[in-house]
Amino acid sequence: MDVLWNILGVVRERFHNNVAAAVMNTPIEKWIKLVIIAGAYMLLRPYIIKLGGRAQMRSHEEEAAESEAAYQKAQISPNQLRGQVDIPEDSDDETEEGALASGADWGKKARRRQRDMIKKLLDAEERRLQETLEEEEDKDIEEFLIPS
Repeated sequence: MDVLWNILGVVRERFHNNVAAAVMNTPIEKWIKLVIIAGAYMLLRPYIIKLGGRAQMRSHEEEAAESEAAYQKAQISPNQLRGQVDIPEDSDDETEEGALASGADWGKKARRRQRDMIKKLLDAEERRLQETLEEEEDKDIEEFLIPS
């Protein structure tokens, strides 16, 4: 244990001597340069922090505007969606009298499968939109809940 205290004493003595020698042997020009750099840092730091805060606030506002725009774009009611997609009628006729056939002349089963597929896609999209709307409502409600 005595050896440990001797080592610590030597380290303390060498540290003290080295620091004192470095301070005493430093020319005045370097001290002036150090004081100018430290003073400039202390004077300019608050302004630099304010400038960074403004840039960060601007960035957050842009992100919020983009997410709000995406949210507004994503809000489509099922009635609006129904108006956008044309579902073929449940008729088994190839074409009506006087009307031209559009695209390939499909058979009866193919047309029925196509109608069913479009209806399933519309129902899935309506369910997804309803779930996202419910999640948004849940998030709005969570804001007002008091944690216990």
